[in-house]
Amino acid sequence: MNNTLINRVLHSNAGWAGLVLRVPVGIILIAHGAQKLFGWFGGYGLDGTGQFMASLGLEPGYLMALLAGSAEFFGGLALVLGVLTRPAALISAFTMAVAMFTAHIGNGLFMANNGYEYALTLLAVTVALTIQGAGYFSVDGLFLKNKVATTIDQAE
Repeated sequence: MNNTLINRVLHSNAGWAGLVLRVPVGIILIAHGAQKLFGWFGGYGLDGTGQFMASLGLEPGYLMALLAGSAEFFGGLALVLGVLTRPAALISAFTMAVAMFTAHIGNGLFMANNGYEYALTLLAVTVALTIQGAGYFSVDGLFLKNKVATTIDQAE
């Protein structure tokens, strides 16, 4: 794979901001994904979520629930750890956009009416992480640091 592409995907100048954004949002996404996939935290699992997705016109509902739950659960895990942060954040952003426009937009802004404010907030944070990367204390940063050290060792 092209080293330039790897560097673009993993490199970040986000500092503390990336860490502060990705860890709590990652935890939230893990919890929401676990609701869809496993029925944890008061969720309905794949069958119940699949029926809901189908009622929104997202067919086949079970597959859409599996995709959305996996994007949230595994994307959130990747964000917490800072592993492939930009791709994970991009997939999470897409998932939040779909949720916002299919399940929430018709209910207005506020959460009290099942509105889109929460999905919009998660969309904004995941777009920011897609742009800026992981920040401090990330597997992405460790990988890049080791890659640079290996490149220097090979050059000597």
